[in-house]
Amino acid sequence: MAAKSKSKLEEQSIFALDIGTRSIIGIVGIVENERLKVIAIEREEHTKRAMIDGQIEDIEQVARLALAVKKRLESKLGFPLTRVCIAAAGRALLTQRGSYELEFPEATKIGPEIISRLEAGAISQAEEAFSSSEEAVAERRFFLVGYSVLTYTLDNYTFSTILEHKGRRLKAEIIATFLPSEVVESLYSAMNKIDLEVVSLTLEPIAAINASIPREHRLLNLVMVDIGAGTSDIAACRDGGITGYTMATLAGDEITEALMKHYLIDFNTAEKLKFGLSNQDELTFHDILGFEQKIKAQEALECIREPLQSICKEIAEQIIELNHGAPSAVFLAGGGSKMAGLKECITEYLGMDSKRVAIVGNNFALSAFSDEYDLNNPEYATPLGIAVSAGLNLINDSYRVTLNGKPAKLFKSGVFTIMDVLMMNGYGYKHLVSRSGRNIVVQLNGKRTVIPGAPSSPAVLKLNGSDCAMTQVIHAGDAIEFQPAVCGKDASAVLGDILKPGLKTAVVNGRKASFGTALHTGDVIVTESFTEEKESMPSRTEVESPDGYEGGRTAKGSPAPARKANSNTQKAEPEPAAEPAQETVPKLQTAVFPSQANPDKADGVPNILHIILNDIPVTLNQKADGTAYMLMDVLERSGLDFQNLSKPVTITVNGENAAFLQKLCDGDVIVIRCE
Repeated sequence: MAAKSKSKLEEQSIFALDIGTRSIIGIVGIVENERLKVIAIEREEHTKRAMIDGQIEDIEQVARLALAVKKRLESKLGFPLTRVCIAAAGRALLTQRGSYELEFPEATKIGPEIISRLEAGAISQAEEAFSSSEEAVAERRFFLVGYSVLTYTLDNYTFSTILEHKGRRLKAEIIATFLPSEVVESLYSAMNKIDLEVVSLTLEPIAAINASIPREHRLLNLVMVDIGAGTSDIAACRDGGITGYTMATLAGDEITEALMKHYLIDFNTAEKLKFGLSNQDELTFHDILGFEQKIKAQEALECIREPLQSICKEIAEQIIELNHGAPSAVFLAGGGSKMAGLKECITEYLGMDSKRVAIVGNNFALSAFSDEYDLNNPEYATPLGIAVSAGLNLINDSYRVTLNGKPAKLFKSGVFTIMDVLMMNGYGYKHLVSRSGRNIVVQLNGKRTVIPGAPSSPAVLKLNGSDCAMTQVIHAGDAIEFQPAVCGKDASAVLGDILKPGLKTAVVNGRKASFGTALHTGDVIVTESFTEEKESMPSRTEVESPDGYEGGRTAKGSPAPARKANSNTQKAEPEPAAEPAQETVPKLQTAVFPSQANPDKADGVPNILHIILNDIPVTLNQKADGTAYMLMDVLERSGLDFQNLSKPVTITVNGENAAFLQKLCDGDVIVIRCE
């Protein structure tokens, strides 16, 4: 029986899952007229502490709860959900600013490729700064999980977008966000357990601000605070862009725990009591001893006054530090924003007019709507934001990019390059390029001889089966194949490896040595046959200096008589001392040890290849194995330290972007430079 084709609704639906400290909320919607139409919402409360401050502690418990939400949504929708959009909490969120500039010889039209290079350069600068920070030096791995462009500058003018504009000097300033690897990997593990493929991962503060403050409002200086159970995520914006993220480590759980201790009640009872304070005058509950208690709401408010003030004070301090002062307005989101007295307390600590602090909900209508559900609920800020971020930026359940046959982790919205995807999945420039093994350079009978290290294995990079450049923009459904480059092994050799057959003895650094003596760079080797040959021939100084002088001494070492001046000279100029014989190797040319050379011409491979590398003529002798030279073979000759790059690298052959495995031809002009 033929498989049932997917309905249009199933193909276009976006499934967002907000995995919070207190609950998991699932939302399914489709994009209509540039807004998200919500068609299903389900929520499930945690029965035990599976999450601590927004980070997964019990993966099994979170997976079970997420599965329950998923199944209920599927029952409502009538089709399976296989792909999900999620967000990472900001408990250990760290940010780093970066900037990058490009300059062209004349006014140039700015396309997506140029913008991608500009942003990639800024990201690299931010990563370099972050990698040297105290946080990154610690024994934790961090992932770049997203970035936001703060400003674009075009010929000294600030723009919110520079696409299709023309200019010579470009600059991008970004704020990049990093999270510990365990935060990201635990999310993926939980989703994998219930057979959900993660097609979009963003940050909770990014998601919440996308739902709470639409782009057209970001010219104003605004701050969004998403107050959850474990943390309070904060995002600020002005001049059309997001200017930063941070978080407060205090949130709703502080209030819950204060109520538990004061009234001897369990966690769930304290949660109900906390939210009842905002809409009830009297509350009834049972404590852990089984006694019923009735209290006035005002009494409980006095009990939580101190922890509430602590929360509001920290939130206000974080806002002022992030925004460099109080903003024009503050939007409160998340379940914690509904706590009685919180809005007024934050207003007081910020020193703002009470009309400048509001709970979100009404703003959701600008980006989302529903025929069945009331979306005017601040708890929906993050799940709606996840869905809106995915849907309105075209990263939905049909947006799938594979890396080596598996779904790639995508941590941001918008245009991606292959380099973006590799960076988001743990790769960097050091995986794209490598060096051959270190050579051993010795002096054999007065001549410089190089024993080459093993060649590196070049990186293999393909897009949909074809060679490609790392700046290639990717699209939905693309398949990337990537094998990291592998450095070659350092050369190793013993004396016997370089001596001609029949030689009996040799001297290494002035001492007799056996054939098994290991060689090192700088060793000076003299063989017996060379010594005998030297003694039977006139000395080098005798050949080059007919008068027999070398620096004031004869070839035999006796003092030299004064040299007579010729008839045209009153005083003789001293003869320069002769230098020892030495075979020099042209710059950037590899000398291959004779025993490994292959004098025969391989099929289609010339014995000598002449290229221009970064404006310098380079001659390449035939490789020891007779194979053709590829672009990867000359990367290390560029002079760049690919292990410590701070900027993106431009790689072209004859003016065109080149693939790593591109075969080099005689006369090729190659450019390998930092932008």
